[in-house]
Amino acid sequence: MTAPSAPSVAAPTGAVAARATGDGTKGPLSGVVVLDLASVGPAARCTRMLADYGATVVKVGSVPGRGVEPIRPPFYAYSGARHLRHLAIDLKDDDGRATFLDLVRGADVVVESFRPGVVDRLGIGFEALCAVNPRVILCSTTGFGQDGPRAGWAGHDINYLAVGGYLSSTEPAADGGPPVSGATIADAAGGGMQAAMAVMAALIGRGEDGPGVHLDVSIADGVLWLTSLAVDEYLATGAPVGFGHNIITGRYACYDTYRCADDRWVAVGAIEPKFFANLCRLLGCGQWAASQLDDAVQDAVRADFAAAFASRDRDAWVEALAPADACVSPVLSVAELVDDEQYRARGAIVEATSPIGSHDAGAPASFRQVGPVLAGMPGAGVPVEAGDPARSDVEELLGAAGVTAARIAELRKKGVVA
Repeated sequence: MTAPSAPSVAAPTGAVAARATGDGTKGPLSGVVVLDLASVGPAARCTRMLADYGATVVKVGSVPGRGVEPIRPPFYAYSGARHLRHLAIDLKDDDGRATFLDLVRGADVVVESFRPGVVDRLGIGFEALCAVNPRVILCSTTGFGQDGPRAGWAGHDINYLAVGGYLSSTEPAADGGPPVSGATIADAAGGGMQAAMAVMAALIGRGEDGPGVHLDVSIADGVLWLTSLAVDEYLATGAPVGFGHNIITGRYACYDTYRCADDRWVAVGAIEPKFFANLCRLLGCGQWAASQLDDAVQDAVRADFAAAFASRDRDAWVEALAPADACVSPVLSVAELVDDEQYRARGAIVEATSPIGSHDAGAPASFRQVGPVLAGMPGAGVPVEAGDPARSDVEELLGAAGVTAARIAELRKKGVVA
């Protein structure tokens, strides 16, 4: 079965295309059109990555004043909406639903993060999408997936880290309870990265003439995969797993963090015996070089390591140990890492300028942000123009999808699109 011919959502051209890929080169997903129904969370992380790989991502929001107002992230969130295009459609209105399906005819991917069953009730579920575009890929991101006893549960990052074994495998808080993660690991990796990988695999699997597919992305499943080393160990051996049960979870002094004289910290990951021997020698603790995995002396080893690290400032220890194959690195704060020499050399932090006439009064004329740092993304180190989520590309996008100017004006007047 082949898809019916249809106008495509307009892809960036000229200077806009150059901005869309940073340095003017095309990313590997150039020509792929993605409709994104999410405003925040894992789905937004997914389309952020797809856009940085060159896809044309169209954010489809709700019409202001019609229904529940969506969460509007601050100007800097999700890379400042760089490379993204925007319009609003009332999907509960029959004309709005038909207009969205006009866009679907020329799209490759639809990404949504409603609760299970919502897209079907709106009339834009997988079957409805395939009726107008049999090649379309629908990526549904939810906390627990489309089925199972928790499918209807609401949740956020901490909930998925909790059920996926991550919190129980991490060093307990001071009161002995599970800690709160300092980063949204479930949203970013368990959900967003999983969804982006699934979409890219589906695009390859679909090929030139294959049918579309419905991707059921469960964030909790993604966290389960992230903790699968420990889970598989338990399943295979029955041994208790968690914080402190093996070399990479803090059981031994060779894999820990230590406070330095200036109250800053270093991270030590000297797993291999040769690296541990280097560490012991350079810390003046050579007596422990042969006792790396001796449980009986770990408290003593930690005490000597702690005393040694406390004798000098963090950066002095890093300068002495990091180049010497001791597996030592500084624990950097966010304020430090944005000016770190390694990230600077890699072009990881880029300058962003707010678009002229931006509707976000809180956005400065320019600011810095994390650039397209993942392997294969074009534009590392190149200045970018941030997006303006309040700006509408509705005339251009619907016009490219074959909707007449008169019809667009009618839909605008009715309040179905904006």
